[in-house]
Amino acid sequence: MTLLIAGLVLFIATHLVRPFAPGLRNAGIAALGKPGWMAVHGIVSLASLALIVYGFIDARENSGQMLYFPPTFMAHIALTLMLIASICLVAGFLPAGHIRAKLKFPLLVAIKIWALAHLLANGESYSVLLFVTILAWAVILRISLKKRIAAGETKLPVFVSAKYDLISVVVGLALYVWIVFKLHELLIGVPPLP
Repeated sequence: MTLLIAGLVLFIATHLVRPFAPGLRNAGIAALGKPGWMAVHGIVSLASLALIVYGFIDARENSGQMLYFPPTFMAHIALTLMLIASICLVAGFLPAGHIRAKLKFPLLVAIKIWALAHLLANGESYSVLLFVTILAWAVILRISLKKRIAAGETKLPVFVSAKYDLISVVVGLALYVWIVFKLHELLIGVPPLP
């Protein structure tokens, strides 16, 4: 699981630079310019994701042990949670409807629900490592964003129209169906339906 751990460490380090090492970020922007910094950040982020994916596949095929054995009904709970996560994910990319305005950061909510759902349905050591790490990162980032809001560094989304809620639900449902019946098995190699 070395590659998976390395990918997760690189991902966390890259994605927590702003809240925990703003001086490093500012120095990088000063040296490279904002576009240069964003390019380097993007390349390192992609490298970390590649390591995570390759490390996860390698761990699934060559190592890892069962830490717990989720009962079958947990897969049904996970599937239900993933429908909610899909709607939150879509809402995060649209102007604010009620969903985005109430959740404040629906992308982070979607990530937290995704991680929790997968922890409920998977007990392998490599799965637990991946999903606990991503869940912890999302929680830490949410706390950081709360502090940035209090400091006036970022603003909460302002409600625009309820039509974006309808779009979030319709597109989120379509995304969910695509993931459940095609994409998950295509990308992960495991059908999500029990």
